[in-house]
Amino acid sequence: MNLEKRINGFVELGKFINQFTRDGIHKAENIAHNDLFFDGFKHQLKLAQEHNGWFTNENILFATEGWSKLLTNRNINNLLEKYNFNDFRAKNVAIVMAGNIPLVGFHDFLSVLISGHNVLVKQSSNDKFLLSFLAKYLEYIEPQFKNKITFTEGKLEGFDAVIATGSDNTARYFEYYFKNVPSIIRRNRNSVAVLTGNETKNELEALSDDVFRYYGLGCRNVSKLFVPKNYDFKDFFEAIYKWHPIINQAKYANNYDYNKAVYLMSEFDMLENGFLMIKEDASYSSPIATLFYEYYNSDEELKEKLNIDADKIQCVVASGFLDSEINFGKTQNPELWDYADNVDTVEFLLRI
Repeated sequence: MNLEKRINGFVELGKFINQFTRDGIHKAENIAHNDLFFDGFKHQLKLAQEHNGWFTNENILFATEGWSKLLTNRNINNLLEKYNFNDFRAKNVAIVMAGNIPLVGFHDFLSVLISGHNVLVKQSSNDKFLLSFLAKYLEYIEPQFKNKITFTEGKLEGFDAVIATGSDNTARYFEYYFKNVPSIIRRNRNSVAVLTGNETKNELEALSDDVFRYYGLGCRNVSKLFVPKNYDFKDFFEAIYKWHPIINQAKYANNYDYNKAVYLMSEFDMLENGFLMIKEDASYSSPIATLFYEYYNSDEELKEKLNIDADKIQCVVASGFLDSEINFGKTQNPELWDYADNVDTVEFLLRI
């Protein structure tokens, strides 16, 4: 199966997914195999929502909308242009996927197949409906994919390399279990924002999307703010108010009430506005409905700290602070070449 066919398969998949966006679910003309798959994927969306309370219609469609924009001929060719596919030999690559946000393992799935390998997928029980259905669509678009895609709920066997994502605890298990094969093992990471106090209202509103999208469950969600001494959170609280309906989601509200009770009983100092608590804390990983913050004394001191803690950080949101920073509001809109943990997955796959 040549590269052109692999690219075409994912481009057609992107066109199919583009029917499922936050603007609505609309059946389009000239979509291959649409009569066979359109209603089926609508059903999968329903199943995903019923199975996982965090997978709301809004968040699932945000994810599908994002992938529909990424899966274009131009984007995929831009992703692949720097790689050398000569002397390539297909191998079996296992992927152990997380299930914290919808389709979170799709980039690894794409990377393995677009590289020409065979993929063996072990999905999280929290996100088991969407990808397997889209894989069937991909097989109809390009029948040669049928022999290259396998999903399993059992023990992983017969693989030459693995990409596994989990918590810090499961990562230690992965490192032991997969010690004899080439691997990418991903651990807990969180994203941070660096504020100066000079941010505009629009920037702070955009930052609220980085905080609240997917209820803060993704590694690209901002879970901590770095702020200068005597920072006034008034403007921040005003700017994030557009997200106040989030408290109407039962699972989020339960976490908010529980964590607030814990903080109050522990007599921790915190600020809260009815749907978010802000607490001074040195940690990077904050509980649901909570945002940690930490003061910094100088840009140089903070840059050194972020460099030392780089293996704990997925994204740094800022304006004019770092060369590698991400603009406010853009953490959940990565490009195809924005690799998790800054590990070039395609390069890894071409070397195994």
